Amino acid sequence: MKLERKISRNKYILFGSAGLLVFLSVWSLLTYTGLVPAFFLPPPSKVLSAIADLLIKGNLLGDIFASSSRIFFGFLLSLVVALPIGIALGISRKFEAFIEPIIAFIRYIPPSAFIPLAIIWFGIGELEKVTILFMGIAPYLTLLIADVVINSRRDLVEAALTLGADHQSVILKVILPNCFPGIWDSLRIMMGAAWTFVIIAEIVGASAGLGHLMIESQRFLRTDNIFGGIVVIGFLGLTTDYFFKVTYKSLFKWTEKSNA
Repeated sequence: MKLERKISRNKYILFGSAGLLVFLSVWSLLTYTGLVPAFFLPPPSKVLSAIADLLIKGNLLGDIFASSSRIFFGFLLSLVVALPIGIALGISRKFEAFIEPIIAFIRYIPPSAFIPLAIIWFGIGELEKVTILFMGIAPYLTLLIADVVINSRRDLVEAALTLGADHQSVILKVILPNCFPGIWDSLRIMMGAAWTFVIIAEIVGASAGLGHLMIESQRFLRTDNIFGGIVVIGFLGLTTDYFFKVTYKSLFKWTEKSNA
């Protein structure tokens, strides 16, 4: 809960721009004055130049496409599995008691721990990388969706039951529509995590992808390319986050009215 009142969009943009300006100023101060050697922390201009070189002379667009494709398929597979299980977890106490300990156990295992097994099972290919993404995304997404369902408005459920609705109707016409905004927000959160997991998935045996780009840059001590990859990943993450936020406002306009 924010203690301040809601600020205008212009003020929000102003504060955001100020924060970015301060960050870039500190970065520039550290590098251009020589306080930190350029080898360890390249100046912003050199990072931008590295990104431009990777776009023109390198295969940056191909790496972006490779990583994005892996995220798409890994995220889609996670959604197909996590959505029904998460909803069932939130609705049924018996199912929660049956499956929640397993998911909770897997959740605490880092995705990188599955890399050796994934290579043995699927070889060094796309399926191995999608599997690593799935193991990173699916358990968390399942529990986030379950939490949304558990915290859905109880008064609407009780009102529907009082009016004679059966359990199937309550689930399909009351609980799920009420949970869709929260589920969409959970997807947005996990999409951000997916950009972290894809780098882990591409550390071993990848011939393309942003993770592969950064590992290759490390081998040749190209810290400017490494920072360039970090900037590109951050930009892509912000872009997907913005897409989810804009789509949220378009799909669930009624939530803004109810929160007003």
